[in-house]
Formats: sequence, C-alpha cells, structure tokens
Amino acid sequence: MTPTFSALSHRNFRLFATGQIVSNTGTWMQRIAQDWLILGLTAGSGKALGLITALQFLPLLLFSLWGGVLADRLPKRKVLVVTQTIMGVQALVLGILVVTHSVQVWQVYVLAVVLGTAAALDNPVRQSFVSEMVTLGDLPNAVALGSATFNLGRVIGPAMAGLLIGAFGTGPVFFVNAASYVVVIGFLLLMRSAELRPAARAPRGPGALRAGLRYVTGRPDLLLIMLIMAVLGTFGLNFQITIALMATQAFHVGATQFGLLTTAFAAGSLTGALLSARRAGRTKARPSLRRVVALTVGFGVLEIVSGTAPSYAIFAAMLFPTGLLALSAITAANASLQLGADPTMRGRVMALYTLVFFGGTPFGAPIIGWLAEAKGPRWSLVGGGAITVVLIAIIAFVLRSALRVPIPGPAQGAAAESDPALESVRTE
Repeated sequence: MTPTFSALSHRNFRLFATGQIVSNTGTWMQRIAQDWLILGLTAGSGKALGLITALQFLPLLLFSLWGGVLADRLPKRKVLVVTQTIMGVQALVLGILVVTHSVQVWQVYVLAVVLGTAAALDNPVRQSFVSEMVTLGDLPNAVALGSATFNLGRVIGPAMAGLLIGAFGTGPVFFVNAASYVVVIGFLLLMRSAELRPAARAPRGPGALRAGLRYVTGRPDLLLIMLIMAVLGTFGLNFQITIALMATQAFHVGATQFGLLTTAFAAGSLTGALLSARRAGRTKARPSLRRVVALTVGFGVLEIVSGTAPSYAIFAAMLFPTGLLALSAITAANASLQLGADPTMRGRVMALYTLVFFGGTPFGAPIIGWLAEAKGPRWSLVGGGAITVVLIAIIAFVLRSALRVPIPGPAQGAAAESDPALESVRTE
C-alpha cells in the first residue's frame, strides 16, 4: 500500500471511505439542487440563499457539543446509523415535495433545519470514529483520505447535479441523495466489530460539556487551531453562496456552468486532500501550528484574487488553487486536533471543532449575502478573504507564544491507547 493510501489497509476504514464517497456525492448533488431550488423560488435572492445556509448550520451552535458528548459516551457506529437515517429521510421528503409541485420556501427552510440538526450530532461522532478504525500511525493519513472522499464527492456531485437539473429539474437529485444514505448504513453494518479500536468511554455525569471546554482552553495549541477554524468557517468558506452569486450575477451562466465552478473548487480541494494524505502517509506527523496558519492565510489571499477575476474561465481556474489551500488547511487542523486530544476527550474536542468551524456560518453567511447585494457579488469573495487574512493574523499575533513552543506529540494526547505505531508518530 502506497503512503498516500496507507489507511486503506484497514478493512473497516475501506468500507467507511467507500460509503463516504457515495454519500458525499449525493450530499453535494443536494447542495447544488437546494441552492438552485431556492434561487428559483425567490427570484435569485442572495439574502434567501444566505438565510437557508444559516438555517442549515444554525443547529450546529445548539447541538454539536452534545454530539461530542454522545461520541465520548455511546458506541459511535450505532449513533451514525441513526443520524444517517434521519438525513436520508430528509432528502426523500424534499424530493417528494418537489416532484409533486407542492414545495414552498418555508418547507425548504424547515427541512434545512432538520438536516442541520442531524449533521450537528453526526459530524463529531463521524470524525472521532475514524480513530477507532485505524492505528494512530495511520490517523493523519485517514483524516486526509476522509477529506479526499468528501471532495471527490464534491467533484462528481455538482457536475451530476447540473446535468440532472438541466434535464429533469431538482426533484430527482434529492432522491439520489436519499438512496446514497442507504449505501452508507449498509457499509456501517458490514464492519467487523472485533477490528474496531473503541476508545475508553467518558464517565457519565454532569459537567461533561464544561470539562471539554476547560480542556481546550487549557491547551494553547488546540485553542489556536479552534480560533483559526472559526474565522475560516465564518468568513472564508462561504463558497456555497459566493460561487452561486458569481455564476448568476457576475457571469450570468446557467445550472451546468454553475455546477462546473463548484467542481473546479472541489477538484482543487481533492488535490489538496490527496497531497496531505501523501505527506501524512510518509511522515506520520502531527501538522505544525505554523503550517496551519500559513495555509489559511494563503487561502485568504487567493480568495481575494478570485473575486477580481475578469472572466468566467479565469474565475474557474482560480478556484482550483483556492480549493487546494482550503482543504490543505482544514486537513492539517483536523489531524492536529485528533492527534493532540486525549482519547476520552476526542469526541468533545471534535465537537467543538465542528461548532466553531460550521457554527459561525449562520452569522457569516448572511453578512456575505448582504455584502454581495450591497456591493456586488465580487465583494462576497474579496471581503470574505480580506476579513479572513486580517483576523487570522491578529489571532496568530495574540497567541504567538504557542507558535514558538513545540506542540505536544500524540503520545501525550493518546497515552491511554496501546498502539505499536505510536512511536513512529512524531511532531513536525
């Protein structure tokens, strides 16, 4: 097995990764269809697009930390079966409403909240579940490959959605996504329990959420990453909105060209994830804090440049390196958090990561949508990128002491786990 795909030597992770490719393809198909549906129902309103994005991510503010508690207390595979089922039913209901011509804007909003609630519980459980399918030595590679499966779906899904929407409308797209969850649940049930490496369960009792927050705030290395990801998720990664607005208002193209723009960004993201997987497979290293900072600042600069692209072709070309740096930064942050966290805290750490990364979207998305309507679609990118660069520079300056000190190796965060590969996992 080559270093790029070393985590696939574990059978359970192969099943998981395969299921995620299918599911993420369906998920991205639905995202494109949902955005196109809302634009059609609201006469192209940027505010409506920002609102549905906010509603979909708002539950993360309310429930993601509880998802982390579930991850640390309950069998993760069983929790995932439940959350995946809920998301599949949501897609099925939305598809039925569309094909029966009874869909209304408020219904799409309500179903976005349902999807967001299930995702808020699903995300921290799914991310922390990766560590139970592979050895610690393969964990950075597994995280990177997880990002690769997500972005492979992002490459395939939007293009397929654009073709299906152009030929049949948005309804069939939602049915395809509903079917994808059946595949995921099937692969979860096929996993071998004996080959899983469940972490020690966190004790039941009050104060679990507070304990997780105290743990992170007491670790400057984890706190720095959390703050950077909060800025990136709130202001930098609103491409679900910005690409749609650039496509319809700056370049005046249709659904197919809109899908291709999303595919260009995703292709760069997929490349970034695979490069990260190759690097992680070779070094077995926890990414450094300086690397996370440099990648996120570089992404913000490219986002600003993308907003100034004079033509559709140049804009599409700029989305590739922008996506590459975005996913490289996200993958580095995710791997650093998982390798640095204590096993009994990993679920709550990843829940807080989910909260800060996605939870800012209900605030950032309407701001970006308003900026686009007030100043034009290009400002949604230029403004978002500029805010990202400035805030990350400030955070890095304030917590500059964390950048000067070598970050703790995984042996400190995972001492409770017995892993022969642990000795090979080192800090950069």
